[in-house]
Amino acid sequence: ESLHSCIGLLGIAAGSLLLAVHFYSSPRAAPLIPSTALGVLLLLLSALLAYAGIRRSLRTAWLLVSLCLTVSAFWSAYGATLVLAGQGLLPEPGAARDALVPGLATFTLALLLVALAGFLCREPLLALLATALALASAHEVALHYSSSLGPSAVACSHLAVCLVGGYFALGRILYFLAKGKVALPGTDLAERKAQEQGWGSAGSANPFAAPGLLLNMLSASVFCCRLLGVTHRLFLGHVPWLWAAGTYQVGICVLSYRAMDVLMATAFGFTSILGFAGGYSLLHPAWQPEEPSFPTPFLVVFSILFAVLALFLSLRSPVDGLYLLVFVSYCIALACSPRGFFAGGPQGVAVAIFVASALVALIHLYNGRARAKIPTGKAAVKALLARSSLLKLREGPDLHTPYLGYSKYADAEVLAYACSVLASFALTATGDPQAPLATVVIPWVVVAGGILKFLGGSVAFARGKTLESSAFILYSVMWVIWGLTRYSGLYGTARSFHAAVGIVAFMLFNSFIVFCSLFLSTAWFFYSLTYMLIAISFLLDAVHALPAGYDIAATLIFGLVSFYCFLAALSSSTFEGCCLPMGRPLVQLSGVGAAATKCLHLPARKASSVKRIADILRNGGTCGIPTDTVYVLVAACNRPDAVEKAHRSKRQAQDRPMSLWISSLKQLEPAKHLFSPLLWDFMEAAWPSPISLVIPRGKWVDFLGMKDSAKYVGTPQSVAIRIPDCSVTTHLIDLVGPIVVTSANPTGEADTTHHNQVYAKLGDKVDAVLCGGPSPENIASTVVDCTKIDSGNIGFFRVGIVPKSQV
Repeated sequence: ESLHSCIGLLGIAAGSLLLAVHFYSSPRAAPLIPSTALGVLLLLLSALLAYAGIRRSLRTAWLLVSLCLTVSAFWSAYGATLVLAGQGLLPEPGAARDALVPGLATFTLALLLVALAGFLCREPLLALLATALALASAHEVALHYSSSLGPSAVACSHLAVCLVGGYFALGRILYFLAKGKVALPGTDLAERKAQEQGWGSAGSANPFAAPGLLLNMLSASVFCCRLLGVTHRLFLGHVPWLWAAGTYQVGICVLSYRAMDVLMATAFGFTSILGFAGGYSLLHPAWQPEEPSFPTPFLVVFSILFAVLALFLSLRSPVDGLYLLVFVSYCIALACSPRGFFAGGPQGVAVAIFVASALVALIHLYNGRARAKIPTGKAAVKALLARSSLLKLREGPDLHTPYLGYSKYADAEVLAYACSVLASFALTATGDPQAPLATVVIPWVVVAGGILKFLGGSVAFARGKTLESSAFILYSVMWVIWGLTRYSGLYGTARSFHAAVGIVAFMLFNSFIVFCSLFLSTAWFFYSLTYMLIAISFLLDAVHALPAGYDIAATLIFGLVSFYCFLAALSSSTFEGCCLPMGRPLVQLSGVGAAATKCLHLPARKASSVKRIADILRNGGTCGIPTDTVYVLVAACNRPDAVEKAHRSKRQAQDRPMSLWISSLKQLEPAKHLFSPLLWDFMEAAWPSPISLVIPRGKWVDFLGMKDSAKYVGTPQSVAIRIPDCSVTTHLIDLVGPIVVTSANPTGEADTTHHNQVYAKLGDKVDAVLCGGPSPENIASTVVDCTKIDSGNIGFFRVGIVPKSQV
């Protein structure tokens, strides 16, 4: 709790100390810290600050997250620029100034916004720290334009940062070492946390939105400064700022999925593509003197995707939706300008992006911590949609329901489908075979079709969508390989048989995905089938047999199918019901796990989930739950119909009877006189643990209320019983009473060690699954024969996790 804050604040103080030493010694002929060394050290500190921003407890450090991630992004780009300067890659007079000023100016304004939010939200120390950093950056900008302001002023500002950061870090360290007895003023996080808990939930659900918006300011500032005459040209020195913004926005995209914010995550994915494309365009003149050209159809399609996303985002937050419309204008301006980022039109829209990003970032920063929120129009839109019977916003705990069990990530299919659209329409640009890099295609294909699509596949895998994740990852690899081969000069005018063999291998993999998509949905079948048209065009091109216009037709068909999937995924994640259906599976399979609908799933970490499972069991349902060993299928003993249902759903074999579980021996107290004293003492000594005791069957079974269904439990001579060593399970039994238990897998199959496996094997047979992730142990319980314990003998039916010696 406390040391994470110290990591961030000490990292900022350490970076400022390095910069203070650098500027104090800069008037010398040989500075104490060379530019290359300083740049590498800042890159290392930026990684540390990124860790501190991601790992912090978000509920008590909203502004600290924004401060750490913002400083990390800016210092990484600043460090890379210093490395370029130290290696002599910025040799022209004024090149270092033109390279540093856009980032430093944006850094100053971004930190002032964080400081303003800190003062308004009663975070004085973080506000002072951000103010001191902003003052140091402002002094450095002034130093580049006026020699009358010496570097000592910049160094003094960085020393002030060191003092403020050191004070906060010292306060947290003293608090940690003194176990809360010593707390310097302004450093007591416990008091702040109590205040926030009294306020309720903090504003927006996504704490990473503000840093992402500040990064949009960074990428826009490079072109703003050129339009306003602050810098004289666009060149290699600006690439670190653009690519740092793009790289960090990919990370913020992932973090936004972790914060269950699909729409903002998709928006940051889109803006990261623009950042990488801008950096590529500025890097291109380094090896070819002419400016690159831009494929107009792609940018038109990109503007349409931005417009659709803005429409859906405005239903959640009209301010954010209107903000994305600026990027729609940006893409249209790029499409209308053959010079792309070098033209005045797109640079003018970049000024609007800079101003809009600053305003919206301030709103997110303030609403994240303040009690009185700045209205964003969400309530008005919600009230308007409440009058409609056709459209109803999807809200509540089922907003991000995963396909298989509980997931920590929201669904990334919207971004993955959008990347398919972008990559396919980017390939419609033919380009010049003699100068393949002159057309800006690689960023659209490699970043959108490769990196972001791979991200979507990874998130889909985390949500249990195995087929979708396999397809997304396979397609991302194909886009990267083909994009680099065709549009980076590696392919040339020659064609290779080896390339054709590789493409055939991809087609075989995709054939398997097409076959599997028959059992998924109609839209997915056409999505994977039309991608086969793309692969065929690659193959025909590799063997000199590509008909004229075929590749463009194939990419257009695949792009349109992907666009429909994009709209369907957006609508299904925003509205209840299927506004744009993906279609039923073309082939239906009968059998275990093949039902059209899956059962309810609930995260085991929530007490409300356990209570809901208990209600289902009391009403005669059957559920899969986690235990101290593997997952099991349970039913309440006092519901004979549920016990019989559990037996039918398992197709239980006679040699694998169901067993009984209790939460404590107090539940057997009414029948204690029916147990021998030795057996009772042994049960007290053995439980709770993963040890099942097979004890003689007797009249004590009648006390559990199973009635006629008792024949499904145990054998006519004995019954297995135990108290699990799992707090979730025992709490559930406390709420329901004794339960009947069997392994959560069809008879004869392996034990289930993850809730995803319970879904796959018994998803259509049970009423709910309590999702606890991977099992703590992959070995079942030890089963001990206690039927002859009174004669001094015990045996073992199965030696599981507990060895014989311990028993």
